[in-house]
Amino acid sequence: MSGTLQRLKITTLLAAGLFAQTALAGGAQAQDRKSLLEEHSGGTMILSAVSAAGTIDPQVNYTAEFWQIFQMTYDGLVKFKQASRSEGFEIVPDLAEAIPEPQDDGKTYVFKLRDGIKFADGSDVTPEDVVASFQRIFKIHGPTSGSFYNNIVGADKCLAEADTCTLEGGVVADEKAGTVTFHLMQPDSEFFDKIAVPHAVILPSETPAKDAGTSYIPGTGAYVIESYDPNDKMVLKRNPRFEEWSVDAQPQGFPDEIVYRFGMKEESAINAIQNGQIDWMFDPPPADRLNELGTNYADQVHVNPLAAFWYAPMNTNLAPFDNLKVRQAVNYAIDRNALVNIYGGPVLAQPTCQILPPDFPGHVDSCLYTKDPGTTWSAPDMEKAKQLVEESGTAGQKVTVVTEDSATSRAVGTYLQSVLSELGYDATVQAISANIQFTYIQNTDNKVQISVSQWFMDYPQASNFLNVLLSCASFTPGSDASINIAGYCNKDLDGQMAKAMQTAVTDPEAANDMWTELDKAFMEQAPVAPLFTPKNVDFVSKRVGNFIFSNQFRWVIDQSWVQ
Repeated sequence: MSGTLQRLKITTLLAAGLFAQTALAGGAQAQDRKSLLEEHSGGTMILSAVSAAGTIDPQVNYTAEFWQIFQMTYDGLVKFKQASRSEGFEIVPDLAEAIPEPQDDGKTYVFKLRDGIKFADGSDVTPEDVVASFQRIFKIHGPTSGSFYNNIVGADKCLAEADTCTLEGGVVADEKAGTVTFHLMQPDSEFFDKIAVPHAVILPSETPAKDAGTSYIPGTGAYVIESYDPNDKMVLKRNPRFEEWSVDAQPQGFPDEIVYRFGMKEESAINAIQNGQIDWMFDPPPADRLNELGTNYADQVHVNPLAAFWYAPMNTNLAPFDNLKVRQAVNYAIDRNALVNIYGGPVLAQPTCQILPPDFPGHVDSCLYTKDPGTTWSAPDMEKAKQLVEESGTAGQKVTVVTEDSATSRAVGTYLQSVLSELGYDATVQAISANIQFTYIQNTDNKVQISVSQWFMDYPQASNFLNVLLSCASFTPGSDASINIAGYCNKDLDGQMAKAMQTAVTDPEAANDMWTELDKAFMEQAPVAPLFTPKNVDFVSKRVGNFIFSNQFRWVIDQSWVQ
């Protein structure tokens, strides 16, 4: 489909009201919650995804798909509020009674646990469980152990010798007082953000220090994962041990059962939602179905902005992308408008050639790789790109683009293949199941040269893009949990990021200015090719009521009901 026709369809969508961003949550939340639960509880909600998202170990899995599920199955000491839009950024007490005040100039926090909370296996949540859970993050080489939790006292020893990790002096339990004390090496303005994400959920102390894979680890949430087969489905049912202690952190859910089916392609899923056979699809609808949805099903579609970007990590340790000129050439050559149209058009995405997304801390419009110099991307510069490739002497080399086996990711990968071919490379595409693609492209043993990936923020701080995706600490050779997919390590930029994070403790605005410059500095080195920033499209069945979209974790699944 040409760009012109695509834009005409998007205009039709806009006129049809698809992008009104309606949400039923406001009125529903204003009503008496008890009466809502009595009226709407029950039934089975059916979800669909092209593929599962790998392990269901919450301290290992790092996908938006299953982080939605973990919101209703696990809890941390604190949590992002289960609420609509920007209210979902608010951090509230969860297993802790309150958010503690900082002590020792911001290096010590004492959490008092709530009484009477039990895991799904019937055991009580204790301070010992908290200590063991944070030790386990390091013992299993969790994907954020070196970036989120390396500031805890004792973390350096745990990173060096994971098997014997104790975090001695860093996480201290007082069983009698029911408290857990955290000692940090340096004040951290993002400490609560980092312990509010699923990697820091609290698990029973006897949980084995290995990836649980397809086995459910008992949690404290409103639901338990009764069964999980990544080739078939996941079944969630109410947790019989659960009693609501905080409507903000872990509210009682409406459905009695939630079934997540895997393997249905996007076209089939849309048809099934239209026919009332399933209630929602995780994957974005194909662009050629958007006009139909906007015209005929506008009241069942919810569109919301995301702090996210699609990007192509380039392995800076493998040819040809170990050459800076090649990485810069790819950035110059990409027609980002073509990719926007692949995703669904300019209402659903916008081109970007920087890492920090719009309307995000530290973001200032900047584009180093565009034909017409300016702050935003305007057009590709293929002439400049080809010149850089010629200077690099790498033309003719074989390059494989690794994508997810989904309609959008395959289309993006095929487009990148065409760009690489035009630049003179022998380029091919390898599409693999989304169930394994994310971990596959992280592991250096698989020798992935370039891939298609997406990053959705963990929490609203610039470091969550730049530090997590590109710091030396986020690169672990031979690991499935090496989120620095480009394998890029720059000690100087690492030092600047550490300084920015420390500055944020006392002067967040000055820190954001530093992150702005870091965004540019990383793009000068071009370890990744930013492609576009997306919006989220949720298409639900007519049965679904009380749709709530959180800017933090997207659809709050269990706070919707099925008729």
